[in-house]
Amino acid sequence: MSNRALLEVIALDVEDAVAAQAGGADRLELVTDMAADGLTPPRETFAAIRAAVGIPLRVMLRRTDGFAAGDVSDLVRAARELRAEGAQEFVLGFLHADGTPDLAAVEAVVAELDGCPWTFHRAIDRAADRDQLRKTLADVPGLDTYLTAGSPTGVEAGLPVLLAEAARGGEPGYGARILVGGGLTLAHLPVLRAGGIDAFHIGGAARPSGWDRPVSAAAVAEWRAALS
Repeated sequence: MSNRALLEVIALDVEDAVAAQAGGADRLELVTDMAADGLTPPRETFAAIRAAVGIPLRVMLRRTDGFAAGDVSDLVRAARELRAEGAQEFVLGFLHADGTPDLAAVEAVVAELDGCPWTFHRAIDRAADRDQLRKTLADVPGLDTYLTAGSPTGVEAGLPVLLAEAARGGEPGYGARILVGGGLTLAHLPVLRAGGIDAFHIGGAARPSGWDRPVSAAAVAEWRAALS
């Protein structure tokens, strides 16, 4: 039986997407404006990337920096337009100012996704109560993944939380897959894999020359080899 884990890579454009696929990425997270930690890409960008690669694409639904939903009707419209272009997987996550999940915003956007699978992103790392957030969202349709570092400051600080949550897999609120990302390094992989975690997300690690340069297929291939 294969021990291969899932590798997801952030892509901003077609060049990124092609390089990530060539390096062995299993899936892409499509965003724009990393200065704001990743916002919804234009539908034209999604369409161009979809035409260029054959691996699954998860598209960010986020209009502003931070984790407030903002204009929910605009998010719903963006989801509708992306669905019309053929998008089938998404990334989203909204919090109130007090760190509790904005369930109304999540449900409004998810209703437009019509059962598509989606990731609740690193807003979980800013939640007032991670356990309560998971339980609040447990029955929302399509939620199959949490992108998390285990801590707002990154994986190094979040390792104990990630391992503890992985050990609770299958409990109410803990059925979704853990996708580790946020300051993730190759050195973290052995302990995470030993803890049963099998999905990993990289952005800057796929760009050794920085965010102003495209994804490096060779860098992605190094991660793919480490996870195979």
